[in-house]
Amino acid sequence: MRWRVPFVLAVLAQVTPPMMAVQALALKYNWRIAHKMPVWFHRLVLKLLRVRVRIEGAPAPDRPLLIVSNHLSWLDIVVIGAAFPVSFIAKAEVGTWPLIGTFARMQRSVFIDRTRRTATRDAHAAMTARLAQGDPLVLFAEGTTSDGHRVLPFRSALIGAATSVATEEGPARVQALTVAYPGRAGAEMALPGPDLAWHGDMDLLPHLKDVIMGPPIQAALRFGTPVAIAPEGDRKALARDLEAEIACTYDALRLGPV
Repeated sequence: MRWRVPFVLAVLAQVTPPMMAVQALALKYNWRIAHKMPVWFHRLVLKLLRVRVRIEGAPAPDRPLLIVSNHLSWLDIVVIGAAFPVSFIAKAEVGTWPLIGTFARMQRSVFIDRTRRTATRDAHAAMTARLAQGDPLVLFAEGTTSDGHRVLPFRSALIGAATSVATEEGPARVQALTVAYPGRAGAEMALPGPDLAWHGDMDLLPHLKDVIMGPPIQAALRFGTPVAIAPEGDRKALARDLEAEIACTYDALRLGPV
């Protein structure tokens, strides 16, 4: 199986530059294909990594729409991005990472700088503008990746952007999305293994190698029922409800049959 790493890298080296060039033009000239290119790219990556995804539900058709999800790994972005055309809310430092930062910009990610005192205000403004344009945004509400043992507490500040874009004429929608990795190569796991959860100070390249070299991966996505949010909505109560829903669903997905 040693050939898998060079094979995956070789395919990506051949396919990525032309796809990125087309996406850059699509973004510059506002071509409709700009929403589809990231989906196609992520689907290719899933095939190369041998990830099979089971999807339950779908994003709500109404806009504005904020999708709130748990977060285990960089693999979450590929799994979610391959399923539907969405943009992600990412930490500002992600935009500076080699290659990954370019990928994030190509997917029209909204970058949030958490180091400045005005970060929350600026983040609200950026998210509100994008939501108002009708773009579905994915927010990893834990603020970081977990080790897979449990869902971490949700941060409510950025969830409040949904109330900011809501109006009396039309409420915003917030929808829970749960990501889990129930097993590898047909063998169910009580918890995601260290080769799937990417957290703390784990290095990316060794983790990526383990994902490529390991058995095929089973992933699961489950969308919850969208909730209509009015301008006066309670973001803290909403964050608690979403956290409880996703935590319960996460346990069901990772322990249940795939």
